[in-house]
Amino acid sequence: MSDNNLHITNGSSLTDYLTKINFKGDTLTWHEMLCEGPTVKEINTPDFFKTRKTFLEDVYDLEYDIDSIKNEFNKLDDVSKYTAIVLWFEYDLFCHINLIAAISLIKQKGIELPLYLVCSGRIAGEKDLKVLSDLSEQQLLNEYENKIKLNVDDIATAQKAWRIYCEHDHNLLKELIVRPSSFKYLSNCLKAHLRRFPDTRSGLNTLEYNTLILIKEHTVTSRNHLLGYCLHYQGYYGFGDLQLERMINRLELFFDETENTLTLNRNGHLAIEHQKNFSKQIDTEFQFGGVNKKDFQYDKKENKLIPTI
Repeated sequence: MSDNNLHITNGSSLTDYLTKINFKGDTLTWHEMLCEGPTVKEINTPDFFKTRKTFLEDVYDLEYDIDSIKNEFNKLDDVSKYTAIVLWFEYDLFCHINLIAAISLIKQKGIELPLYLVCSGRIAGEKDLKVLSDLSEQQLLNEYENKIKLNVDDIATAQKAWRIYCEHDHNLLKELIVRPSSFKYLSNCLKAHLRRFPDTRSGLNTLEYNTLILIKEHTVTSRNHLLGYCLHYQGYYGFGDLQLERMINRLELFFDETENTLTLNRNGHLAIEHQKNFSKQIDTEFQFGGVNKKDFQYDKKENKLIPTI
């Protein structure tokens, strides 16, 4: 393992893990969650930080420490001592939006070092998709040894995906879903993203719809119990507790709650049977990059976003 690599990790958990096993090289920890809220194409700018701080503090009541995030980004200001940059991100949408942003930031800074990707997901001998910090030390080292060198087309794909995400027409991402690249999970992530918009039939997005199915098919005792199911069964989204708790609270229109049970009510059954569109009853005012969720709905038959009427 070269000591001359800069490792960009997907969060503190992985940075701490690499430190614990005495992994060689310097690290830059990515502390953002760009899959939600408004974004700015030019990263590491006053406009970028102002936009992200306002969103995260208003919506999630999280302290957004600009200086801390700047200090990490500033590690890219002088990369003369490095021979390569290694990107450590996972299979899900949460990580992939951060990944395309990280690559875009590297190119915005004019850096020409080779870029390598370590992306966990399917692991030999494991049934479920795995995140990096859950791998054993040997599994993690194996993933590193099998890292993928990104070519010119891969980097262009990431930059294009970030530009489109920051703009208003997310249907343009469909071309990238079928474009071959070294990002073997990007297609699934972009499909999952388009399905974050309200379905034309129910007004719920895929994750919200599947959450109601969980309530229908399982014995759910509380919102916290439901959160556990959502964390386990969310597929390619990769959302954390805060994001899923916010979603569950938005769905209270669709379930009845007692001291020890959650059950679907009439609205819930109408929604999962696609008998009524509830987009006007639930709050869809939410930003994904450059587009507001309320402005579009996902049409399953046409497999694209259509403007909300």
